[in-house]
Amino acid sequence: MKKLFLFLLFSTSLHSISQDLNLDNITTVELKNFIRLNHILIDQPDITYTYNDGSQYTLKPTAGILGLNYNIPLNDWLYTGAGFHAASIGDQGGLFTLGVNLGVNLPIYKKLFFDANVHFGGGGGFRSLVNGGAIIYTNAGLQYKLKNVAFGIQYGYLDFFTGIQGGDNVSFFVEIPTSVRAASYKDAQKEFIVNDDFKDDFWKKPAVKSVQQVKFDFFFPIGDTRTDGMGNFNNAQPINQTLYIIGFEYQRYMNTNTFLYAHLDTMYSGLRAGFMDMFFGIGRNFIETEYVNFFAKMGIGAAGGRIFPENGLTMYPSAGFDVRVTENFGLSFHGGYHRSLGATFEALTSGVSLKYYGLSGGTKDPVTNTKAKNIKTQGVQIGVQNQTYFDVAILDRPDRNLQQIALKINYDINKRFYVAGEASFAYEGGSGGYAHGIFGLGVKTNQFLNRRFSLFLETAAGVAGGGGVDSGEGVLIRPSAGINYHLNDNLSLNLSGGQMWSPFGNVNSTNINIGFTYGLSVLNMKK
Repeated sequence: MKKLFLFLLFSTSLHSISQDLNLDNITTVELKNFIRLNHILIDQPDITYTYNDGSQYTLKPTAGILGLNYNIPLNDWLYTGAGFHAASIGDQGGLFTLGVNLGVNLPIYKKLFFDANVHFGGGGGFRSLVNGGAIIYTNAGLQYKLKNVAFGIQYGYLDFFTGIQGGDNVSFFVEIPTSVRAASYKDAQKEFIVNDDFKDDFWKKPAVKSVQQVKFDFFFPIGDTRTDGMGNFNNAQPINQTLYIIGFEYQRYMNTNTFLYAHLDTMYSGLRAGFMDMFFGIGRNFIETEYVNFFAKMGIGAAGGRIFPENGLTMYPSAGFDVRVTENFGLSFHGGYHRSLGATFEALTSGVSLKYYGLSGGTKDPVTNTKAKNIKTQGVQIGVQNQTYFDVAILDRPDRNLQQIALKINYDINKRFYVAGEASFAYEGGSGGYAHGIFGLGVKTNQFLNRRFSLFLETAAGVAGGGGVDSGEGVLIRPSAGINYHLNDNLSLNLSGGQMWSPFGNVNSTNINIGFTYGLSVLNMKK
């Protein structure tokens, strides 16, 4: 009898402890962010390239640049964020940049606002135009805000200030508001019971459905698709071989079966490294069952690098089907048509993706209205780094030190291990246009010395290319180790170092990285 009493007491105490973690124990925040799409036109330098065989190539007089920016308000009038830019018009296809934004947005009259920002980053296309690749874009103008969309016009100056490309311009943008409902990073990797008497109105909204996927695609070139002739455009050769592409895509559902998406790809085999593409678009699920889903998508964006000089603007319709393996994971099989608009690059495509399905930021399924039993928090850290790579092998000049700007995201698997993804673009060192994208696994220690410090170790691999860097077809490996200094629960500074090498090229470079990360907890709904 005594043992039974102790067992019941122990069980009751466990139940009592589990009830301590409910929705009222989560420190929540709703971030009112916005996605900005802009388009810039700049005059090109009056340059004619003369090759050893006497043939010539003259630059087109105007280049267009398409921007995709994600901005986060810091207060009522100040915002920051990050953005990609890619060539769309002219002959700069393959020009890509990554950078960070800082801007102000001030009311003038009712729905009319003054908006100004500065964007700094790295990237580029023709090295003869951008040199190291550093870019600064300053602009100011007017914005008119409606409930679900905003429009703006700005005057700005875009300058690859390590080179000769750039100029003033008038640009247009469209801005779409979005929100992220999350929790403090201190609540990461915990489980909270969904109680009916929560006090916070935050939980009255339904969860948001999203999909993240790693894509492995195969491009089968057709038509008049050509190479860049290894820099001599008059020696361009037909591309008949298969191109191998890896990328990442994010989808956010707007309703039951319609979603918006953005993805970024890079080539890892088939040509000398340097080809990339960036797309955003809309998709729809047409037939949906418990385990199989058929879909179609239409994307518009930019592509280029290592192919004949083109404008860059590209369309990408595709269709396929998903097979749901578990509640959160599935496989996707797809095919499509990748076509440069107004130019010659075109390819039929096929591929497979590993998908992760999520319902986050709410207590009810937005489709079935099913109530969650628990909210499980997943830690995510978003960081910006300055990276220095020493003595990087360059194909047509002596080894150089490269300065790069990087955007990095860590997804916690548990309190010890995490998955990391990173995009990094050169901005100094004479290799403008060089970039890499890598994925890897990391492990971190507990915080120590008054919870101010922690250590971490990572190993990552991916694809790199462009800027004359001797990375072969682009495969890249980079182990690294570092230390974090935690300013508070969400914000930390970090310092790390490692070694980067390309197994099929001649890059073998020591690197040092310094930056900061901002952490939050994704609120995953569990039925």
